Amino acid sequence: MENIDWGALGFNYVKTDYNARYTFTDGKWSEMEITGDEYIKMHMSASCLHYGLELFEGLKAFRGVDGKIRLFRVEDNARRLQSSAERLCLPVPTIEMFVKACTEVVRLNEKFIPPYGTGASLYLRPVLFGTTAGLGVKPAKDALLIVYASPVGAYFKGGIKPIMVALDREQDRAAPRGTGDVKVGGNYAASILSGENAHKLGYSNVLYLDAAEHKYIEECGAANFFGIKNNTYVTPKSPSILPSITNMSLRQIAEDLGLKVEQRPVPLEELGTFEECGACGTAAVISPIGKIFDMQTNKVYEYGSEVGKVSMQMYTRLQDIQYGRHEDKHGWITIVE
Repeated sequence: MENIDWGALGFNYVKTDYNARYTFTDGKWSEMEITGDEYIKMHMSASCLHYGLELFEGLKAFRGVDGKIRLFRVEDNARRLQSSAERLCLPVPTIEMFVKACTEVVRLNEKFIPPYGTGASLYLRPVLFGTTAGLGVKPAKDALLIVYASPVGAYFKGGIKPIMVALDREQDRAAPRGTGDVKVGGNYAASILSGENAHKLGYSNVLYLDAAEHKYIEECGAANFFGIKNNTYVTPKSPSILPSITNMSLRQIAEDLGLKVEQRPVPLEELGTFEECGACGTAAVISPIGKIFDMQTNKVYEYGSEVGKVSMQMYTRLQDIQYGRHEDKHGWITIVE
């Protein structure tokens, strides 16, 4: 694409040529439809608009060092979308439908996949809406699944560097037996206010505690949290944490690099014992944390102004697999012809 400055891309929507859609009506899914339309015609009383019957996924396609196009862990995203749909009593797409739509959207929008070496990639956003019109609070009988794409830039423009995070004890992201473990829009709506408060104080992300006791570390904004100490990768375990596919990948990579892995409740007091810590997710892979500020007690946890050695090793290994610079031993990559 001659008119796209790949180096200037942020994490924003950029129009591409095609998206894929499936419609669920009368108890069955339609065939896949490919369209260039960016808009949805929906009844004003659709269940997604009133009762939050909406969920989404996020994954990326990369142009590799060898010129091949790689989708990363697409079937894992499909399985997670299925669990979100089941939780909201929405029609559940098959894994085959999901993979076919993602693959086709990547193939048809191939000219929007950034060149190798730019650090940019093609972000895919599958989104599922309940579209049944009505006033009662009940499951949707009708649904619309859309997969669309947008080129996005490298998360860290000047190279990976640590972020500053605010610890918020006053607002909860998700309840222990709520919807925190599925990727639904309401979880993100609940985080906007504390995110804005943190940004006003100069912090780029928010670290949340568990809603039940406010004793344990949970998520870091829209990302999972991890800490490194004593050659061990430690990440919180809780029924209200989204099972991050990036975190799953980093746990495997940590083992590949010879680290022990612990997925368990992480008490707040443990923050001071980590040698390195970070947030992980699709957008940045790893956002190393340089400082955590407790907004209520004013306590500060410092991890240094440079990226930790282990975090850098894991980040590099995962990016190397995504861009085809390292062998994909775990079957994470789907080549799009």
